[in-house]
Amino acid sequence: MNGLVIVLIGIVVLGAGYLFYGRWLANKWGIDAKAKTPAYTHEDGQDYVPSSKFTVFAHQFSSIAGAGPVTGPILASVFGWVPVLLWLVIGGLFFGAVQDFGSLYASVKNEGKSMGMIIEKYIGRSGRKLFMLFCWLFTLLVIAAFTDMVAGTFVGKGVAGMKESVSYANSAAASISMLFIVVAVVFGVIQKRVGKMNEIVRAVIAIALLVAMFAIGMKLPIYATKTAWIYIVMAYLFLASVMPMWLLMQPRDYMTTFMLLGMIAGAVIGVVVAHPTMQLNAYNGFNVGGNYLFPTLFVTIACGAVSGFHSLVSSGTSSKTISNEKDMPMVGYGAMVVESLLGIISLVVVGAVAVNGTKPDGTPFAIFSNGVAGFLEKLGLPVQVATVFMTMCVSALALTSLDSVARIGRMSFQELFYGDTTDTSKMPVWQKVLTNKYFATVITLFFGYLLTLGGYNNVWPLFGSANQLLAALVLIALAVFLKTTGRTGWTLYIPMFVMLAVTFTALVQKTIALVANMVNGNATFLVDGLQFIVAVLLMVLGVLVAFSCLKKLFSAKKESTEA
Repeated sequence: MNGLVIVLIGIVVLGAGYLFYGRWLANKWGIDAKAKTPAYTHEDGQDYVPSSKFTVFAHQFSSIAGAGPVTGPILASVFGWVPVLLWLVIGGLFFGAVQDFGSLYASVKNEGKSMGMIIEKYIGRSGRKLFMLFCWLFTLLVIAAFTDMVAGTFVGKGVAGMKESVSYANSAAASISMLFIVVAVVFGVIQKRVGKMNEIVRAVIAIALLVAMFAIGMKLPIYATKTAWIYIVMAYLFLASVMPMWLLMQPRDYMTTFMLLGMIAGAVIGVVVAHPTMQLNAYNGFNVGGNYLFPTLFVTIACGAVSGFHSLVSSGTSSKTISNEKDMPMVGYGAMVVESLLGIISLVVVGAVAVNGTKPDGTPFAIFSNGVAGFLEKLGLPVQVATVFMTMCVSALALTSLDSVARIGRMSFQELFYGDTTDTSKMPVWQKVLTNKYFATVITLFFGYLLTLGGYNNVWPLFGSANQLLAALVLIALAVFLKTTGRTGWTLYIPMFVMLAVTFTALVQKTIALVANMVNGNATFLVDGLQFIVAVLLMVLGVLVAFSCLKKLFSAKKESTEA
């Protein structure tokens, strides 16, 4: 089948889903354009910062996109392009976008509280504690998986068998990414000093800065080892976790969104020009290489269709910056629709370069970057420039998720130890230490680093399973919120039960594999032992949280719609 036809089908179906289903949900739940949002009622210049619709959309999209919509569909393509396409569309519209929008909606209606705090309000304190511990463990997996991927992408010279062109592209992308951090801070300060800036002027400045960074980065590539890059990324995550939103994350996400939209546009234009034929088989069977389509397909695609991590972004950061409730459908539902489209484009790219009906060798980042660069070369764009641009984009995808998850991980750790008050003057010394944002950040990054030592390939299956289980738990919690407040919540029932079945099956399979490694003497503590501990904890916590939420859901009585 022609790849262009697949992309066009994806655009039409996803667009229709946003216009009809997304708006239907918004109307059913209720949007009050005149209500004051938490960004205004709790404005503090740190986390609660009133922002324009596009700024919040930029943060939401760039944070949730991550490496998932590129990595997941390419890895899952071993089952064939038809099941991947179906799950990207169905999962994106009826699972992922509903969860993202629901999390944002529930948080905005509850003073910008995180999902953990919402669970405490509607389910109970024990439910919140269990959920926050689950979230914290999950953030460690995200930090480990994405840090390893980013560090590997930035490595230039010194890797056996690496082509000079690939070495240069990686190092140039690394240079641009480092410039990005500095320029984001400068851009944030400029916006703060100027005040309310015209949206067009701000966009022009952001694009000009991107072009300048790209030009400088290509002239001055940075070469460093993977280990060095892991340390550098960890240092950046510390800063992103503790600095005010307006100073680093918001301006970085804002500029990143233009780059990512440019990447999507470039990929679409490339597909239009090349209109490649899908070299992937439509369907390779239920069992491929010992991996079964259920549950492997669903936990592998993850972010491209549904991701529990998205709910942490929606309720952890985006809900605190949205300035009008009428912006919520575009930010919550719309950002997920665009991410699913990126997943479809990734599928078409790997389909164009497939070998013998399946994906070629290489990392998903390399497959995607080289594939799109090959398309753009047909437009006359030098392949070196195209490769650097695409490498920079896919690494930016992971970095923008990393800085958000580091901040959310820090917040989750703090919330674990909050009692009835967040006033430090009323806390004992031990509680002051554990809820200190610097201490919480260091602890979170330390354990994330330990898991990083296991490598991306070992962590990803566990990350995917935990990610989907988190989505299931959030969907149940949202169903409780909607039922309790008299809103339509039955649309969440099928997604939450499907995700529970998928994730517990996948976690049991992963645990069995880890035990087999240990029994055979092929295990090490940092790679298998630590993952085994995390997997067991996730399953136990998942059962406890799911039981608490389901019990509340089917006993909850309808109350006022005031949230």
